[in-house]
Amino acid sequence: MMHKTLLVAMTIFFTFHCNAQELSRRGYFESKIGWPNNKIPGATIKEVVADSPLQRAGFTSGDIIIAVDGRTVVNQEDWSAITYGLPSTRKTKIQAKRGAELITAEVQLKPLPLEENANVETLYETVVSDYGIRQRAIITIPKGNKRKKHPAIILIQGLSCSSVEKYSGRSNNWVKLIKDLAEKSNMVLYRIEKPGVGDSEGDCGAVDFTVELNGYESAIKALKSKSYVDNSKIIVYGNSMGSALAPYLANKFDLAGVISDGTFFKSWYEHMLEIERRILEIEGKSQAEINELMNTIYIPLYYEMLVKKRSFEAILKDNPTYAAHHRQGMNHMYGRPMEYYHQVQDFNFPKHWEALKVPIRIRWGTNDWIMTENDNDMIISALKNKGHKDHKLYKYPKLDHWSTIHPNYANSFNFKPGKWEDKISQQIIDWAWEILER
Repeated sequence: MMHKTLLVAMTIFFTFHCNAQELSRRGYFESKIGWPNNKIPGATIKEVVADSPLQRAGFTSGDIIIAVDGRTVVNQEDWSAITYGLPSTRKTKIQAKRGAELITAEVQLKPLPLEENANVETLYETVVSDYGIRQRAIITIPKGNKRKKHPAIILIQGLSCSSVEKYSGRSNNWVKLIKDLAEKSNMVLYRIEKPGVGDSEGDCGAVDFTVELNGYESAIKALKSKSYVDNSKIIVYGNSMGSALAPYLANKFDLAGVISDGTFFKSWYEHMLEIERRILEIEGKSQAEINELMNTIYIPLYYEMLVKKRSFEAILKDNPTYAAHHRQGMNHMYGRPMEYYHQVQDFNFPKHWEALKVPIRIRWGTNDWIMTENDNDMIISALKNKGHKDHKLYKYPKLDHWSTIHPNYANSFNFKPGKWEDKISQQIIDWAWEILER
């Protein structure tokens, strides 16, 4: 009896301890603050909302935030880590410049409101990766019989340090796509935030590819453990970088199908050279100028960075003439560290594409200047050569890499306003059901 009582007590303690380890909700400024420009330190306050914590602390429009909780705002990677790491359970120390004056104050931030969705139940849970990182999972479940086992979509996003949460005030087309998948698919939608993004622990600007990939693997294991999920009917939907990881995850976890949106096939070295060439074309360079810049700048630059595994900082120190044409940071590219790309370069994406046995649906937008048409055609050719039986490639007219319709590459590249079509999200939903009902 004593042993039984002790066991019950230990179980209660363990359960309480695990619940106590749930991630807390991050805070938010309740004001509009511009991102650092990566040229000078600091993030400029654009608008202070009335009765917000910043206003009550005496901050005003035009103040430049230079540090938060001791972390200096040097670049966009710093600001991303700061905003995703804002606490709501304690006060935050903010330092800002107003002209030559230094202003310091502590503010108590409110928790960021949870996302709201129609016709589904929305859950916030915690997944612990094999590296011990607690990551935020966001799950939407069709309302109705909770005992029913539902088909599911697990969403794997691109490489940037951006959230997969549809929180209030966020309304771009990527968020519209997520909203529709949650509310209109009649499936469970499972999303996992990267380390250092949303409520997740860590620093996305420092996390490498191997650690990030393990977070996705841990998420799929968690999804498969849910009593309300039919494990034989899980689709992986990958967008951008996630679209090229989707085959690997489907193969490893025996998923029912793959939907890849804005994907690639070649090595990251080839990928970056093709991006640089397209950007030079968008900028209006002649083919003779492009050839010269590719041979003298970009081919050696990315060879040093990706093949020889060096940082941009070290490369530019040895080759200062590259600096005038270098578009990235010294130790980051698209917000991710050098090691992330060194590992991506060594990842054999074609191997996992060729190993696919389950149905695959691929979408490429004709105004996607990030990914090439040729990569998508190569995937289909590779699948056919391996005897794959159920694959489709749709080339969506005028769609860019960010789920937006544009008249040309240049408008997308220059962040001009584009258009949304309901078909953009509905096609993904239709494909998911097509795969499951085949």
